[in-house]
Amino acid sequence: MTRAVRAFWFTSAAGGEVRSAQVAAPRADEVLVRTRFSALSRGTESLVLRGGVPASQQDIMRAPYQEGDFPWPVKYGYLNVGEVLSGPAELTGRTVFCLYPHQTEYVVPASAVTVVPDDVPAARAVLAGTVETAVNALWDAAPLVGDRIAVIGAGMVGCSVARLLSRFPGVDVQLVDPDPDRAEVADAFGIRYATPETATGDLDLVVHASATDAGLARSLELLGREGTVVELSWYGDRQVSVPLGENFHSRRLTVRGSQVGTVSPARAARRSYGDRMALALRLLADPAFDVLITGESAFAELPDVAARLADGTLRGLAHRITYP
Repeated sequence: MTRAVRAFWFTSAAGGEVRSAQVAAPRADEVLVRTRFSALSRGTESLVLRGGVPASQQDIMRAPYQEGDFPWPVKYGYLNVGEVLSGPAELTGRTVFCLYPHQTEYVVPASAVTVVPDDVPAARAVLAGTVETAVNALWDAAPLVGDRIAVIGAGMVGCSVARLLSRFPGVDVQLVDPDPDRAEVADAFGIRYATPETATGDLDLVVHASATDAGLARSLELLGREGTVVELSWYGDRQVSVPLGENFHSRRLTVRGSQVGTVSPARAARRSYGDRMALALRLLADPAFDVLITGESAFAELPDVAARLADGTLRGLAHRITYP
């Protein structure tokens, strides 16, 4: 037997459409999930929407349950929370997170879902994929007690990194972004907000997530001697200018890439992908993360939401999608 479902597809740089599909009944080692919430990953999904995934990265950039090929049409997304309708007894009826696109129901291996802890609201749990990226970044960055740190770029990932850093003992962290509205996020996290011009320098560590040349240049300017920039930005097919003159050599600075597709080498010997996702969900018991949800729409409105994402009129951070 199959079930009729609906899924959202990106079909052009101008937006997308809801399509009908069928899913088969789950096998013994699978689960059938009914989606309750999903969320638009604004940075990555904006890049996918504009067709900005370079040919060399199209296989690497595939979402776990993506259908179609870049640039379009493509069913893409990875922030999904739902209820298990059928599957193994220990999962049936549980609320779970899965790296699945925007679809009303779906079938995946039982190993692909992570149970949402009882103290984490399902509506907040859609941030798990973003917080997982932040966890991996901090495993790569290895901040120390008392460090002076800036997070440049207050998007979903940058803000998630800033919140986790705010809980490190003795750390002085500033959230840097040209948008003054991000001061509200910094206030909710109990940290300082600064514009790129007013940010404090002589830093031990900068986490860069603005996906701009100017942000990367400012990251290097703010570092003290022997400091490190951890680069989280995904630039897609854009060429990026990195200023390796001025203080780069004299201060012995480091630029290090971090990407969630691989568990950080700092923990890969002892942590699996499942361990990392379970940790991200546990961290979402923190209600301060609610400040990252800045909009909400119904599933049927996704074509309009995508069009607003394409033309730049959909602003804010995470945009949550509700399902009937």
